[in-house]
Amino acid sequence: MHRHWRRQGEWVEFTPGRSVIESEQAMSAWLTDTLRMPQKMLRLMLHREEIRAAGDRLRLKILTPDTDSLEAADAPADVLYEDDACLVAFKPAGMPVHATTPEQDRQKNSLAHAVACHYAWTGQEVRVRHIHRLDVDTSGPVLYAKQAFTHAVLDEAMRRKEIQRHYAAIVQGQPNPKRGVIDAPIGKDRHHPSRRRVSPSGDHAITHYEVVESGPQLSLVRLSLETGRTHQIRVHMSYKGHPLLGDTLYGGDDSGFPRQALHGESLRFLHPLSGEWVQVDAPWPEDMSRLRQKI
Repeated sequence: MHRHWRRQGEWVEFTPGRSVIESEQAMSAWLTDTLRMPQKMLRLMLHREEIRAAGDRLRLKILTPDTDSLEAADAPADVLYEDDACLVAFKPAGMPVHATTPEQDRQKNSLAHAVACHYAWTGQEVRVRHIHRLDVDTSGPVLYAKQAFTHAVLDEAMRRKEIQRHYAAIVQGQPNPKRGVIDAPIGKDRHHPSRRRVSPSGDHAITHYEVVESGPQLSLVRLSLETGRTHQIRVHMSYKGHPLLGDTLYGGDDSGFPRQALHGESLRFLHPLSGEWVQVDAPWPEDMSRLRQKI
């Protein structure tokens, strides 16, 4: 459902209709049901007088400056999409989404540091808030929210499985059938702390796949996730007997490719303010494009 909105300084203005504005109960219902504002945030914003009605317009003070202690990298992230509410950045293979050790934080080599650099260079006082992650050696788009409100809305969309992520992988062999659904729970591997495996006691996990190109040794497969388990595509394709090329953790051969051959091709999500679908496509990295030619 399309919702018209516009920025007014630190405020966002909507026109939900007089019937919504004239009743406090109707206004609260519109904010929680249509805009998906969390109840706790609604109560806090009402208390702070950060929600105002004027005529047929409803204004929310959600664009207030907000920064964190994260240092900016020396170069900005490659931004694929941006507006006042959110941003999508391209993550190259080999770069973590965020630092997981003090050393990585000092080196400032994560995507979060690069996004912080983009905000700094463009004069935006915005906290870095990622909505989802990609494995270190997977390339593709990563979604960021710019405010506490849009973060809450997009987080909930992620929980509801409304953020659609589509991937391309180059796997070993020829998956059969050429299209299908892998429905197999994923849990931790007791013998290897960084590995996951298909396990009856694991978390529910569903992957949809389709073979797009096929050769004697390699196949290009497009995949979409219904759930977002750690290493889900890698575990499921290995479980099916067709590990990703380069994915040594899950049985892949790395003689022809130095990382798992996995790329996030696109991201589709409902915009947290307008309610419209936004699709962001991420170009293939050079190493994957060269590998594709070998199929």
